[in-house]
Amino acid sequence: MTEAAQLNFPAGFTWGVSTSAYQIEGATSQDGRGTSIWDTFAHQPGRVVDGTTGDVACDHYHRYPEDVALMADLGVSAYRFSIAWPRIQPDGTSPANPAGLAFYDRLVDALLDRGIDPVATLFHWDLPQALEDRGGWLARDTAYRFAEYADLVARQLGDRVKLWITLNEPFVHMSYGYGMGVHAPGRMHLFDAFPVAHHQLLGHGLAVDALRAHTGNPIGIANNYSPVWLRGDTEADRAAAGAYDALHNRLFTDPLFGRGYPGELALDSAVTPDGPVVREGDLEIVARPIDFLGVNYYNPTGVRAPEEDGPLPFDLVPLDGYPTTNFDWPVAPDGLLDLLTTLRTTYGEALPPIHITEGGCSYDDVLTADGHCDDPERVAYLAGHLQAVREAMDAGVDVRGYFVWSLMDNFEWAEGFTKRFGLVHVDFDTQVRTPKTSYAWYRDLIARQP
Repeated sequence: MTEAAQLNFPAGFTWGVSTSAYQIEGATSQDGRGTSIWDTFAHQPGRVVDGTTGDVACDHYHRYPEDVALMADLGVSAYRFSIAWPRIQPDGTSPANPAGLAFYDRLVDALLDRGIDPVATLFHWDLPQALEDRGGWLARDTAYRFAEYADLVARQLGDRVKLWITLNEPFVHMSYGYGMGVHAPGRMHLFDAFPVAHHQLLGHGLAVDALRAHTGNPIGIANNYSPVWLRGDTEADRAAAGAYDALHNRLFTDPLFGRGYPGELALDSAVTPDGPVVREGDLEIVARPIDFLGVNYYNPTGVRAPEEDGPLPFDLVPLDGYPTTNFDWPVAPDGLLDLLTTLRTTYGEALPPIHITEGGCSYDDVLTADGHCDDPERVAYLAGHLQAVREAMDAGVDVRGYFVWSLMDNFEWAEGFTKRFGLVHVDFDTQVRTPKTSYAWYRDLIARQP
């Protein structure tokens, strides 16, 4: 087992954990909360592998004092959570729901009382169903509704939330939710889902303006990144790798820093029945200055040219020689080092400080009869990836914090309760929380830092 003492970070480095609302809160029909696209999706037969839903999840809505106590014992300096849009605006357009805001008031105050900085994500995929019925993120109007929602939340919490994140993983929401249909809202538009990218980013820029009106604290966005590792040596293979990099990584980063959309994707010329997707002034809004970039990293992606004609200009191929999680994702800490140094090289002085806003792994963690849960693979995963962060920092990348995904086992989207990412084991029948070996390891690591 890797000793926590071997990893040393500078004073002031942020140590955190992450969760999201639909995955842990439950209480989906309480206190005036509206229906989200994930409520609708999860209740459709065949959408979630084990037939479960987030109706109860980890019951964090009622058990948050216990969960905050777990974080305090862990010693984290920050907690990244998401705010459920339909808990604030049940139909996506109404005035703020006082009961919904009150829950986040209680949570934020409980965190501050224990010396934990609240880090709030405004959108982690739970769009109000009423907005989806009007087009969802395919509709330009949703960007403006998102800004109004951001304003409502910031008015209430702007004085206490220490870091703000507008969107979580807009690439995943676009591709899985609107491109391939495996996440809510379950649409299968493939490349016709590109308007979702722009409308999310437009909403981000508008939300930055709304947040700035109520807080002086740092604002950023959390993107999912996957370094593209070429698996082939032909010109076609290199073109395929470039296309995938443009889609997964650069589509949601280039425009943030004033570069517009990658030319390979031809998004600037996309047109819908309502007119051009990208309109005059949009890219200036998208490129509103941010104070940090959230980086979510899980694995690199192997890419080569497609072996036969199909809808995609690339093939995704396994990366041999790496152990895998039970998601079959390769465990590749060198991919995180590659990613961080590439971001610094690509964007130079335009790149703001980075927070690793998600990093973690899923394994088949089992609670023994005597009440223990040993997860040495997760300990090794975290040690390797934190070492990669340290090496990136030594190479000049300005990384300010690391948030483990996740505090606790939770509802893992279309995988239901079949995947466990937590530092804390959750019995989903009894809601009993049991810290795992990785929890103790992370606690020791944090305690030994300056």
